[in-house]
Amino acid sequence: MRRSNGLLGLIGVILLVFAIAAWFLTPLLPSTTDFATIYIAVHAVAGLLAIIAYLTTGLENLRSFVGERSTRYGTSAVLASLIFFAILVLVNFLAYRHHRRFDLSSEKVYSLSPQSVQVLNGLNTGLTMDAFVEGGTNPELDDLLKNYSTASSKVTYRLIDPDREPELTERYGVKAYNTVRIAYGDASNQVTQPTEENITNALIKLTRTGKQVVCVIEGHGEPDIDDKENPRGLAQVKAALENENYEVKKVLLASMDKVPDDCNIVMIAGPTRPFLSQELPALDAYLRKGGRMLALLSPDRAEELVSFFAPWGVKVGEDVVVDQVVRLFQGPALGLAPLVDTYDASHEITKGLKGRTLFPMTRSVSAAIEGKAGLKAVELVKTSSSSWAESDVEGIFQRQQASLDDADRKGPVSIAVAVDADLKQMGVPDGKDARLAVFGSADFADNQNFEGTYFNRDLFLNTVGWLAGQADLLSIRPRALRASRVSFTEREGTAIFYLSVLLLPELLLLLGLTVWWRRE
Repeated sequence: MRRSNGLLGLIGVILLVFAIAAWFLTPLLPSTTDFATIYIAVHAVAGLLAIIAYLTTGLENLRSFVGERSTRYGTSAVLASLIFFAILVLVNFLAYRHHRRFDLSSEKVYSLSPQSVQVLNGLNTGLTMDAFVEGGTNPELDDLLKNYSTASSKVTYRLIDPDREPELTERYGVKAYNTVRIAYGDASNQVTQPTEENITNALIKLTRTGKQVVCVIEGHGEPDIDDKENPRGLAQVKAALENENYEVKKVLLASMDKVPDDCNIVMIAGPTRPFLSQELPALDAYLRKGGRMLALLSPDRAEELVSFFAPWGVKVGEDVVVDQVVRLFQGPALGLAPLVDTYDASHEITKGLKGRTLFPMTRSVSAAIEGKAGLKAVELVKTSSSSWAESDVEGIFQRQQASLDDADRKGPVSIAVAVDADLKQMGVPDGKDARLAVFGSADFADNQNFEGTYFNRDLFLNTVGWLAGQADLLSIRPRALRASRVSFTEREGTAIFYLSVLLLPELLLLLGLTVWWRRE
């Protein structure tokens, strides 16, 4: 009987300790629920009753109980458990006050992309994000915005219930739930579909004081920059450029005597017909005035561009790059869409790029600066060692046949080159620096291949950012594909906290104490 009373006293002490711990931890939680109140009340009452029942057995029993060896051992076990629990509470408190997150997923899907972090690092003043969400709660959006505030001390955010603050909703012109208003200095923007990609694009637009103009040359059978329906269209390229605060416009160079002065970057994308005689001198004069040019070529097309790029240190091959692909149960087969994962790690465009890119129907493009002063050319992208540059273009297009022979160039084959030109060293008086990038495939940036699981978009936009001199945009952008996650309400989160941090350890402690007590 006395041993049972002693066990009852220990149980009472444990229940009271957990009740006090829950009472102290409750203010740290995002919300107080009925579960927390019931937990504290039940443990406090049960603990007090157990202790009172034990004390009613008399002081003599108390003296005898305290002197027993089992009591000393039991007290030591309880104290050790309490100390361990106190350490856990302290560690959790410090973690709460000094928040750090570690993303162990292979694709870093719970972290901001490198581009988002770079944009945040470039903030000069405070940035606020107000999310108007139904009921004032949205765990997934709260987690996303918390990533931004964690990455930069200049970012603050809050979740607002439009129904409780209608005057604020009306002042900012918010029309729908899940709208995020971003304010930076005197400028603001609204994001109605708050993904990381959309929020970061809005930040880029807010933090850029002016737009750079990308002039897309047309009139030679190029894919339409506004065509959204055709897989070969370039509408996704235009949308991506505009999201990063570029202005995109078409230029019919055949009707002009020079490249317009407001063109910061000239883009040649997949011409299928020859350039007129006056167009190439106009493009050359543009470069010699410190221009920026991006060229996306196709095999067996616009051959006059081969000689145009030669003085600028770029050798455009009159070939088609072929790679061997292995198909299940069929063996090796010719592939005209090389999958690439070899990049120049030192250049700004491809530094840090590790994902694969797809280059359908590409010709070789390599650096050739021997004997050309003032030029620095880097081969950005190379195909695999199983590929080769097939010189018999007619055999591929007409007979769908190709084989590696002495006339062909064995892989790896360079298919993209970036050139820095010091115009003064090239003999241009008062010349500035010029830049150009040449890719052997125009299809790698079309609607069919620009987005998706490959990193074609990052490579393309990094190239444009390098040409424009915007180093903070040269990075891996937010991926549209995110890992699935489970979202809990604050009520559910609090219940899970009590079950895992308090109730489960408490039950294990009581069960272990009971088993040990019976064995003594």
